[in-house]
Amino acid sequence: PMRCSSSSMTGGSTVRLLGKFDMLVSPDERIPLARLMTFMEHAERLAHDCASAQATLAPEAGMRRFLRAQAAQEASHALAFHWASNWLAPRHLGVGPALAPLERYRALLERAIRQRNFGETLLAEQVILEGLGEAVLKRIEAGLVKRGAGFARLRRTLLHQEEAHRMFGLRALGRLIADRPGILQALRKVSQEYLVLADDMLTTQSDVLHSIHEDPGVYQKDARNTLPAWLLSPLTSSP
Repeated sequence: PMRCSSSSMTGGSTVRLLGKFDMLVSPDERIPLARLMTFMEHAERLAHDCASAQATLAPEAGMRRFLRAQAAQEASHALAFHWASNWLAPRHLGVGPALAPLERYRALLERAIRQRNFGETLLAEQVILEGLGEAVLKRIEAGLVKRGAGFARLRRTLLHQEEAHRMFGLRALGRLIADRPGILQALRKVSQEYLVLADDMLTTQSDVLHSIHEDPGVYQKDARNTLPAWLLSPLTSSP
């Protein structure tokens, strides 16, 4: 299976950010936040692996360039979350069960890549998974703003990149559907498995989110709000 490798990053800035972040976290929040950071790390690694594979499937040179750039950014994001998790709770967290839906999501996505189904990979990674990641990051950002955390520019850069990945997916998928309208119903049908697993990912993080005074239902609603209307309409109706 595909796996993300290490990536270089602006290490000095990240270490300084983590030092500031560390001072803003209460002792009872450290392990829950570390678990959330570990989940985000694995999600970013999946995004990296998918974007790397997509760069070999994309039909246009501009798409391939964007996806190679995305893969590099996702690797850096994964490294930042890895550092954050280790900073907060250096000991092993035992997060295996919490990552199970994400690993099932990976298996579905890798199947689509093996089948060279570029449209399905865009739907699963850039549209659904990036939408979920963006929702989580925006909530984390809101919490950091309330606490007066520093390095706002670095945090905004990460969030902006996630938003750009999602918008690329929506545009690319829209073009595919315009060229081949017949794939729309197939995409809507296959999306159901991915959407259920995306919900399961948040469900497995419920205890973590409650322990840091966050409502998992709000995260789920935020993630759904990033999705296009045609994806959420009933399968029996016309989009």
